[in-house]
Amino acid sequence: MTTAWPTVHASDDVPLDIPRLPAREAAERELSKPMYHENDPNLLQRALDSFWDWVGRLFDSASGAAPGGPLGLVVIALVALALVGALWWRLGTPQRAPVTSDSLFDDRIRSAAEHRAAAEQHAAAGHWNQAVQERMRAIVRSLEERTVLDPRPGRTADEAAAEAGRPLPAHADELRAAARTFDDVTYGGRTADQHAYQRLKDVDTALERAKPQLSSAAQGAAG
Repeated sequence: MTTAWPTVHASDDVPLDIPRLPAREAAERELSKPMYHENDPNLLQRALDSFWDWVGRLFDSASGAAPGGPLGLVVIALVALALVGALWWRLGTPQRAPVTSDSLFDDRIRSAAEHRAAAEQHAAAGHWNQAVQERMRAIVRSLEERTVLDPRPGRTADEAAAEAGRPLPAHADELRAAARTFDDVTYGGRTADQHAYQRLKDVDTALERAKPQLSSAAQGAAG
């Protein structure tokens, strides 16, 4: 005997489909619970992951465009780094503030002994840039005190070396080298060391014992 099953019509109360929106909302509420996110990366980790993903995509794009593929890109990067290093070594560290004056001395007038004492204090502390600057100022101030140089406001280290080299020709090269070291440290962004300071200190000591030569006019007047 054949059993007749009831036919379900659309008008019956039994739903044909399960609503998707309530189910999705229920799933989202469940997955939003803290227990499911205990091992998730923090905001910084996600930012770093995104950054390195971007770097990887950039590297892949560049390696595809560079001659020789990834190896060619590495060679280009090494050459670029070598050029940057050469420029950095040649030009020195960029200065943070522009230099507004090339004058050797500031507005405060100090004796050669005071400049020497300041130089030694900086040297003892390992502040070689300041030690070099103060020692160069001591050299020039000492020459002014001995009347080898006429005191002149605004004089630069190069001008002082050139002017002092005429009555002290045996030390002209040393004076120019000392002025160049001062300029490199003060205006060129270079970093001095103990050896550089010792050279200026030796120049200062030698000049204290040096006797300036009289000019031709002074020799004639003396004769």
